Amino acid sequence: MKLIEKILEDLFKQSVDKIYPNTKLKDPIIQRTANENFGDFQTNFAMINSKILRKAPRAIAQEIIDNIPENDIIEKIEIAGPGFINIYVKNEFLVNYLPLIEKEEPDFSFINDKGTVVIDYSSPNIAKPMHIGHLRSTVIGDAIKRIYRYLGYEVIGDNHLGDWGTQFGKLIVAYRLWLDKENYEKDPIGEMERIYVKFEKESENNPDLLEDARHELKKLQDGDPENRKLWQEFVDLSLREYNKIYKRMDIEFETYYGESHYHDMMPDIVKLLLEKGIATYSEGAVVVFFDEEENLPPAIIQKKDGAFLYATSDLACIKFRRETYNPNRILYVTDERQQTHFKQLFNIARKLGWEGNYQHIWFGLMRFADGVFSTRKGNVIKLEELLNKAVEKAREIIEEKNPNLSEEEKDHIAEVIGIGAVKYADLSQNRISHIIFDWDKMLAFDGNTAPYLLYTYARIQSLKRKANENGYTLENAELKINEPLERKLGLLLTQLPIVVMRSAEDYKPNLIADYLFELAQTYNSFYNNLPVLKEEEPVLKSRLLLSHLAGEVLRRGLNLLGINVVDKM
Repeated sequence: MKLIEKILEDLFKQSVDKIYPNTKLKDPIIQRTANENFGDFQTNFAMINSKILRKAPRAIAQEIIDNIPENDIIEKIEIAGPGFINIYVKNEFLVNYLPLIEKEEPDFSFINDKGTVVIDYSSPNIAKPMHIGHLRSTVIGDAIKRIYRYLGYEVIGDNHLGDWGTQFGKLIVAYRLWLDKENYEKDPIGEMERIYVKFEKESENNPDLLEDARHELKKLQDGDPENRKLWQEFVDLSLREYNKIYKRMDIEFETYYGESHYHDMMPDIVKLLLEKGIATYSEGAVVVFFDEEENLPPAIIQKKDGAFLYATSDLACIKFRRETYNPNRILYVTDERQQTHFKQLFNIARKLGWEGNYQHIWFGLMRFADGVFSTRKGNVIKLEELLNKAVEKAREIIEEKNPNLSEEEKDHIAEVIGIGAVKYADLSQNRISHIIFDWDKMLAFDGNTAPYLLYTYARIQSLKRKANENGYTLENAELKINEPLERKLGLLLTQLPIVVMRSAEDYKPNLIADYLFELAQTYNSFYNNLPVLKEEEPVLKSRLLLSHLAGEVLRRGLNLLGINVVDKM
């Protein structure tokens, strides 16, 4: 299915090539208008090329309009303001185009930089529970993965686990001193967290514990079988718990390469940086210094005691990903606090000759009104607790609104709505904005929320069921567009592919959320003002088909955000 914008751009390009052959001009770009009073689509081609052509924009616009080839899509074209070209499409074209939304996949063949995309996201630390601080990276990364797959890219989602480092020496000591085996079997991560916190407190008054931890860490890094076995147990038990949450949230990863995967590669990275003169010794440490104009602090690659740092591990990670996947781009989804780290990392990678499209997809912090989450303050909410509360609230509302559903149906619907509400509350925000955590807002069911969109989808499915009960199906349904609301809804239904493209360009899933909210509002206005089942055929079947297509677009758009749908609410 060719995008309407691309069909129109081809027509305009033919006109431009005819009038201005062999002239280097910026290509016409067609976009949906923000205001329906200015047409369905619009281009500012005449204005952005007026200096090159040395003509008034309105004169250029008129020449282009006069030379548009004959076609079955454009109803009329108008010139507005200083030289905008407003385009109105024919209802007959929409009638033929809209059914293709369901029958054919969008044609993204014009995207010329496709390849493998590696997305690094979620990345919890082993032996610690996932909390709502992990939510943003997890759901934003998953949405971006879905978006790029929709556009035709091969995408590798990598959960870069925090599974190596000094904490494991401490954990091994704590495990041998204070482990409660019964609690460990019931709640392994909770018990690991308890003994780790106990170690931190006890070591304040007993420095020997820290020395013991350093000793056990060295044994681990040197390959001691007992410590390695214990470390692997910590990793396996943690992953088992994390995967319960990921499965519940319908989130999958292709790989789980943690920091430990790169441990043996790091000495070669240090050697390479020194050999190329990119790094140098400074006070016993290996450091990369940057030019003054790069405005970056020095990056420590290896401490004087021989320990490696995040920069070393991440450089080994880039090398591995380049050699394994030959990626089109590598995306890192983390919070804003790591901006300097990734600027240093990408700078060093390019100094090494590792050219590539590296992007830090940073997001604003989620915080309470009185400050950021802190384990020490004890104000961290576990992610599982958040999901449970959301599902519990959804169950209460379903019980109130639709008590006749079976218990099994209520449980399933509550799970979908609750999880969807949590995801959408995050994804509907501009990712670079800070989010003030508020239980009521996170679990709201009105306004621009997942429950509102899911309700709209369920309303459409209910309409189709009632139609079927009355003997009306979509078989032989023919679309007719006679009312302004039908036309408005029909035009909006064509826009998902182009919205997804813009969302991918800026790595902003909230653009899809904005579109879906507008679509749901428009459909509900259509539903409330234009009868469907009270009409006679063929109007009844036409509006039923338009409703069905609205449901399909809502379902696909929500799926791109990792949100499932339900047929009843």
